[in-house]
Amino acid sequence: MKPLTKNMWRETARSKGRFIAIILIIMLGVLIFVGVKAAGPSLNHSLQKTVTADKLSDVQVTSTTGFTKADLKAARQLKGGQVESVKYKPVVGGRESAAVALYGYDSSQKQNQLSLRSGHLPRSNQQIVLDQRAKTKYGYKLGQTYSFKKSAGLVHQSYRIVGFADSPRYIDNASRGAANVGDGTVRYFAYVRASQLHLTLPTMLTIRFANLQSRDTFGSSYKDAVNHQVDQLKRIFKDRSKARTASLQGTRLAQFAAQKRQLQSQLKQLQAAGPTTVGAQGQVKRALAKLAAAQAKFKGATTTAYDWQTREDLPGFSAYGDSSDRIAAIANVFPVFFFLIAALITFTTIMRMVEEARGQIGTFKALGYGKWQIARNYLVYAVTAGLIGTVLGVLIGNTGLPRIVLALYKNYIPLKWVVRPQWDSIIMSLIFALIATVGAAGIVVRQELNEGPAALMRPKSPKSAKRILLERITPLWRRLSFNRKVSYRNLFRFKSRMFMTIIGIAGGTALILTGFGIQDSIGGTATRQYHDIIHYQATVRLKLAGHESKTDMLLNENNQYYSHTTVASDVGEVSLNGQKVTDVNLTAPEFAPQFGRYVSLLSTKKGQKVRLKRSGVVLTQKMADLLHAKVGDRVHVDTTDNHKGSAKVTAIVQNYMGHYMYMSRFAYQKMLGRSAPFNTLLVRLNHQTAKQRQSLAQKLLDGGGVLATSYVADQRQSVSTMSKSLTPVVLIFIALSGILSFVVLYNLTNINVSERIRELSTIKVLGFYDGEVTMYIVRENIILTIAGIIVGYGVGNLLTWYIMRQAATAEVIFPTTIHWLGYVVATLLMIAFTVIVMLVTHYRLKRINMIEALQSNE
Repeated sequence: MKPLTKNMWRETARSKGRFIAIILIIMLGVLIFVGVKAAGPSLNHSLQKTVTADKLSDVQVTSTTGFTKADLKAARQLKGGQVESVKYKPVVGGRESAAVALYGYDSSQKQNQLSLRSGHLPRSNQQIVLDQRAKTKYGYKLGQTYSFKKSAGLVHQSYRIVGFADSPRYIDNASRGAANVGDGTVRYFAYVRASQLHLTLPTMLTIRFANLQSRDTFGSSYKDAVNHQVDQLKRIFKDRSKARTASLQGTRLAQFAAQKRQLQSQLKQLQAAGPTTVGAQGQVKRALAKLAAAQAKFKGATTTAYDWQTREDLPGFSAYGDSSDRIAAIANVFPVFFFLIAALITFTTIMRMVEEARGQIGTFKALGYGKWQIARNYLVYAVTAGLIGTVLGVLIGNTGLPRIVLALYKNYIPLKWVVRPQWDSIIMSLIFALIATVGAAGIVVRQELNEGPAALMRPKSPKSAKRILLERITPLWRRLSFNRKVSYRNLFRFKSRMFMTIIGIAGGTALILTGFGIQDSIGGTATRQYHDIIHYQATVRLKLAGHESKTDMLLNENNQYYSHTTVASDVGEVSLNGQKVTDVNLTAPEFAPQFGRYVSLLSTKKGQKVRLKRSGVVLTQKMADLLHAKVGDRVHVDTTDNHKGSAKVTAIVQNYMGHYMYMSRFAYQKMLGRSAPFNTLLVRLNHQTAKQRQSLAQKLLDGGGVLATSYVADQRQSVSTMSKSLTPVVLIFIALSGILSFVVLYNLTNINVSERIRELSTIKVLGFYDGEVTMYIVRENIILTIAGIIVGYGVGNLLTWYIMRQAATAEVIFPTTIHWLGYVVATLLMIAFTVIVMLVTHYRLKRINMIEALQSNE
């Protein structure tokens, strides 16, 4: 082995702490950069593999009157589409009288295959397979009897539970969608043999396109292709609903009309006969009322309507995609900042190491070694540290961190893990790691080699001390002890060291604070939306606008009921200058003065209350941003029931979830050219348990003339689930940020001690005790730690704000929120790291060889 190489390895062994620290810093930087970048794609790829293996359909269509053979033949006109028919109906069942999504099991079906968690699939007519959620949340067990309500209309009322399963239709364990039975919220799904459902025709079509299965289910390419197929399918079925309705109704409507005319004729004759026929007139009127009710019921049962669903519309599917998108958005900011801190500290460490070795460089130069031979020694050291750190970071980050995230993603069905190398991130991290190590070594070696051997073998002259600002404050300066004066002077004497320590500590504090801030900001969305903006607890949709007497009666009978207000509620599309926003909730209160008790309309600029005017509309914040709208612009509105209009924007108000357009009843009529249909109640309730909410919703649905009831508590739970889904990633951020902070602090202190070993040995020779020598260094660390923590608070807030802006979705704004716990944990961790480093430094300084450190190189 050549002398230069031997010396390099000897020096590496002698200062192995520094070498390991460099590797650790690079490893942590690469680990979180590559690992977090891989987490989002791994979540998407894993779900893609899971739903592909279970053959999840791309499109689902349900019909109110079922699908005939002609319908199936029409659907099969779609090129490349595999069409299957399914018997499906929402029913009420179980000991908790829950709304259940009931499917007819057919072993010949290829799509939407169940994944058994225990037991087996139905083998006989009185066997049932339940959702795994029915077991984990509602306590059902194999072998138990499961009973449905009579209204379910099944061959049998009771079935034996023979299995529990997961379905690719329901990937989110917390959500099973909505239904028009029970309390309106589906609790779980169930499968019995198809023959057990009293349905003459299948009520659902599932369509799967083989050529789309290789595309990313969350990618724009897949979504565009599926939407194109849905548009084609809608064109095919455009006339089918009318034809199907006509075939079912036949001549029955004409019979109803004839009976009505006959009864009306009788009524006229009786009225003409005089007051003696009042009793008979009442009978005819009652007959007319019964006839009208029977006709309405018949029309409702025979009118064909289709409901179209893609994967995006399935419960929890979009939320899963949004969650992985948020991780990807966070990965574009947090790991980059993390890696920059790691690279900066590594750069400084390598530079200081080479500067310390100037004596050796001078010796080798005097012995006749060439510049390249000497430089190669340090470049190999830098490359070795950089490559080892990068390889370890890539192996742990790309393979380990996504698996940890997938393992902790417990809100979803078990996924088939897919973790692929993120080559672009790996290559980028390798380049940055080598710049931080080899680049630093190359810059300093080049500078040092420009000097002569004699100059290099002598230590650099120490920096001369200068008066600092504190010295000019004479009353304060006089009261400081000698040791404190020396510490303050040294801080400003070595400015680069001071700034690097502050940057290192501030970066660590900011990263830990940002980890907490991400979680708090996402969780704080619900608090801002449903405490500061929304003050009602439930929305009740009426079957007929203006008919709320039954609903009022049921609400007033409820002990938790407080008050309600009536609004006209529509859904539509709003556009401006080529930009458009869909699924906008149009709301016009019947009584504007009391609306403020239910919804706070606060301006985005000054937070002032906004009043609804007789003309013009109020937009919410996110929608205005997407439309690039400002006060005074005229927006165009197209509702889902084909009413169109335009209105001037009078104000933009705060809102954090969803899109809303508020207006007075007069502005509604002026914009859409019709009177506002007051079809929704905003209800204020006192605290309710989940059972009380379920009971009220079921009563309203059964006898209150209500289509659906939705609770704010359920929406808050969705936000909570969204926040919890990011918990694994946030915990990883906090843990790795803490480790990086400790390594950085230790490394910088180690450099500080190494550079000032002669100075420390001198004061020790002069009679300073071990504790005083340690405090000579630690006092500076304490000051810099405090400064770094304070700076870190500001940087952490800025970083959290920026990440939350990047993570915002088309419908959600995340307010920048960091609770006190984040500040406390970040501060305590930094203090704990400082104390640990102080103890390690104290132990090292006690063992200083003063003679060796003070010997002259002259």
